[in-house]
Amino acid sequence: MIDTTKTKTKNQNNQNIEMIETFKKDVKQGLESNPKTLSSKYFYNKIGDALFVEIMNLPEYYLTRSELDIFQNKTQDLIDAFQIKTDSHFDLIELGAGDGLKTKELLKALDQQNYTFDYLPIDISSNALQLLEKDLSKTLPNVSVKKQQGDYFEILASLKNSSKPKVILFLGSNIGNMNDEKAAKFIYNLGVNLKPRDKLLLGVDLIKSEAIVLPAYNDGKGVTEKFNLNLLQRINDELSANFNLETFKHQPEYNEAEGIAKSYIVSTEQQTVTINALETSYTFEAGEKIHTEISRKYNDALIKKIIANTDFTLETKILDSKAYFADYILTRH
Repeated sequence: MIDTTKTKTKNQNNQNIEMIETFKKDVKQGLESNPKTLSSKYFYNKIGDALFVEIMNLPEYYLTRSELDIFQNKTQDLIDAFQIKTDSHFDLIELGAGDGLKTKELLKALDQQNYTFDYLPIDISSNALQLLEKDLSKTLPNVSVKKQQGDYFEILASLKNSSKPKVILFLGSNIGNMNDEKAAKFIYNLGVNLKPRDKLLLGVDLIKSEAIVLPAYNDGKGVTEKFNLNLLQRINDELSANFNLETFKHQPEYNEAEGIAKSYIVSTEQQTVTINALETSYTFEAGEKIHTEISRKYNDALIKKIIANTDFTLETKILDSKAYFADYILTRH
């Protein structure tokens, strides 16, 4: 008899080793770039997950509330835009599910209307997935949850041959963490893994004034700063580095004309940091920036430009009550 517990543990260990190796490679590549960068996808470990939940509840951080407004008050508009029949078994796939705050409003409505579907949350954070699965088992026990940890495209590729219709959720303006060229490539690659008439719900933050946008990335309690600097702590913990978080600071910037917010970690003094797992040291000048995140803001023209050379057609746009945020429904043609 096969010991499935040992097999699962071995597979998990192999997956963890692969993720650490990828982390090492990305950190090395980023810190050897000019200017230095670190990928925002590594914000999300156990500490980062908790800090981001705290950020979402901050008065300055309007993004979550704005999209939640749509999911709470225009739920039926979203469901109607999916053009799915109640008796048609479909996959509802969420990229970067996190705590599922907004999605639970949609899941509840689909469940109440007797839709037949599997909910497949995909996330790089096993901690976030476990918490979400545990929560949904209590709050929405009738919903079929099949959590997926790993790379979006690898998982989507494994699901491609399924005959079930698919609705992809990419919420929270996560697409805004990419520049326009990468965003266009990302959406194109999503289309490659879908079939005609499959849907993509793309949640995006709309271009607004600096007075509204900048505080969302520079809150008065300093939670966003902790979230950004936790990236350095993660390198310390997982790659045996000696970043002194007291000598780095969080610095957000927003260009209203471009509609682009950026986050940086800035060295407050000249210093050298050693990352033992990479067997390398890195020198930072006083005032030198590490670019950690871009947060693109959008309008209709930008969205149309980004999807112009993809396999998607823009069908529906659903706004929150303040018109701060939009959920665009795209159809794979």
